[in-house]
Amino acid sequence: MISPHRTPHRSLSGTSRRSPRESPRRSLPLTLSLLTVLFAAVGCSSSVTVAAPAPEGQAARACRALHGELPQTVDGLARRTADPDSDFTAAWGDPAVRLRCGVAKPDVLRFGSEHYNPKADAAAVDGVEWLFEKRDDGYRFTTVLRKAYVEVSVPGKYAPEVNVLTDLANAVKKTVPEGV
Repeated sequence: MISPHRTPHRSLSGTSRRSPRESPRRSLPLTLSLLTVLFAAVGCSSSVTVAAPAPEGQAARACRALHGELPQTVDGLARRTADPDSDFTAAWGDPAVRLRCGVAKPDVLRFGSEHYNPKADAAAVDGVEWLFEKRDDGYRFTTVLRKAYVEVSVPGKYAPEVNVLTDLANAVKKTVPEGV
């Protein structure tokens, strides 16, 4: 006897009844989870654009040596691939901390520049002197009193931004000679 509140299952022509295990709805969360993992893995390994400077002579040699000594992590952020691939650039994290070696002397340090500031903020971090420049989203740090200028841009997300410099100091001291 069929209950008046229940309708019997009827097979519609051209359709088949699936078991709950075969339900597309059950596989959708799994599919979405796998896609999320795939996109996250691709996102972590994707490259980040970092404009490559073109140093010459002693600065270029120092920058190539620095590139070989850079750590795989800075302030807990994993190293990423910089695009274009260059011995003068590096990146970590997302948003990226960007390093460029062999950049021009910063305007604030160039006498006669409209941005020249003989009292610009600078400090030593683990034996390396850095110029500090506040940006819209974070800071740009540039080494001073070295044979090559090393610039590190750190997004405000990683405040205090200066923490990144402690992980870079040994590599800079080891490879970029002091001097002006």
